[in-house]
Amino acid sequence: MLDHLVLAVPDLARSVQSFTQRTGVAPAPGGSHPGLGTANFLVGLGGQSYLEIIGPDPDQPEPDQPRPFRIDAVGEPRIVTWAMRSTDLDAQIARARHGGFDPGDARAMSRRTPAGELLAWRLTMPRLDLGGLVPFLIDWGDTPHPTSRGLPELPLLEWHASHPDPGSVRRALAALGAELQVEAADRAGLTAVIEGRSGPVRL
Repeated sequence: MLDHLVLAVPDLARSVQSFTQRTGVAPAPGGSHPGLGTANFLVGLGGQSYLEIIGPDPDQPEPDQPRPFRIDAVGEPRIVTWAMRSTDLDAQIARARHGGFDPGDARAMSRRTPAGELLAWRLTMPRLDLGGLVPFLIDWGDTPHPTSRGLPELPLLEWHASHPDPGSVRRALAALGAELQVEAADRAGLTAVIEGRSGPVRL
């Protein structure tokens, strides 16, 4: 199940403003990721899925390591990967490895909301070697899902992927039990279309 799409941006404030102008909806502040040099804004996509807009956090110093999702190299906003929700992360990792794809080990993470609430989750680190088309896994455990907090919402109309070798992506997706339409193309990429206030918006 789609948990969230990751829209990486080079300038968070400017990108959120542009997103608001394009869609007619202002994303909700999510929070900062201490030590990673990033912060995010969130928009619901319908059901228990959402869009994460993530970029450099101007209120943090430069991190000691590159920011996640290759944000430091992003020249313009683009969907770089996606997360698949899991309710038994360790078992799903084991099944994927048995199926021929290693999603990596689980890692615990947390952040505080602007209201000070602590959110905690476990995930596998994003694998961007297949163009970000293969999801990382996330398990929210006992933490209420971000969509339960009344996020502004823009329905997800469609989303799909393209890759020069779609078969390799499909094999990895199958090992994870993930569903995503992957078409052959010269370049790898993810595309989503959401329903803005004035019509469809392509990301």
